[in-house]
Amino acid sequence: MRVRERLQEAISRVSEVVRGKDEVIRLSFCCLLAKGHLLLEDLPGTGKTTLAMAMARVMGCSFARIQFTSDLLPADVLGTLIYHPAEGRFVFRRGPIFHHLILADEINRASPKAQSALLEAMGEGEVSVEGVIEPLPRPFFVIATQNPHEFYGTFPLPESQLDRFTMSLEMGYPPRDVEKEILERDVQGELKEVKAVLGPQEILEMQRDVHRVFFHEDVNEHVMKLTERTRTSRELRYGVSTRAAQAIVACAKAWAFIEGRDYVIPEDVGRVFIPVVIHRLGFRQEMERRSKEAFLKEMLKGVPFPD
Repeated sequence: MRVRERLQEAISRVSEVVRGKDEVIRLSFCCLLAKGHLLLEDLPGTGKTTLAMAMARVMGCSFARIQFTSDLLPADVLGTLIYHPAEGRFVFRRGPIFHHLILADEINRASPKAQSALLEAMGEGEVSVEGVIEPLPRPFFVIATQNPHEFYGTFPLPESQLDRFTMSLEMGYPPRDVEKEILERDVQGELKEVKAVLGPQEILEMQRDVHRVFFHEDVNEHVMKLTERTRTSRELRYGVSTRAAQAIVACAKAWAFIEGRDYVIPEDVGRVFIPVVIHRLGFRQEMERRSKEAFLKEMLKGVPFPD
């Protein structure tokens, strides 16, 4: 079975556990293949943890869940140096971040120091503690969660750190018929039965293939026009960064790869644009996510695709 076929099987298996969320699942795999990191913003109990655990299982990768709390220290995430009297030296003891897939649960409940420790590792691909540098495993994929409707006892991520996340997605409540089906199932039992379809090396191979997906100059120009529109809109205090524009390109390539193509079309850009930029924009007025999405959909319509 070719690697792309196994990718489709992996997506299908996750969809069997996380019902009614096909688009979120496909975009999550898109973020992974783009070598990015994912921010899931939603209420508790909407399936965020189940999605992360199911992805880790089908990926055949190691998994760790880090519960972020106000008393969490950077060493609790990264690891620390331990003195061994018998050896007469300090030895680095790895923290839970040394896994392929990390679920950073309720990241906005941790102190800024703990948040920064994770986000720095995400950006660098390595951990540095007291002069000791340890590379993180590859692939390395962080899924962070936060409840956007809860503010008491939280430390909101600043704009510079939000920009580290390639995509922001919302799980949402399932349709009524799907929720009824979920109530009749043993989701945790099904999750334990999920078997690996891929492996770390195959994911790295797909990430390299995604990088080689053809991106035409006209489509690149379309991305440029979209990013410029965010910077000139009167509804926004500031638009997206160059890093965000690079993320749009990388995710459009990954989406094209998932769709079975070796080239990007304008529709690929349209599919990934909103989840890539929605958390990076400074809106002048307080808006719910749905209102932001509606605004960005209109922006997409206002920037026509190249002929």
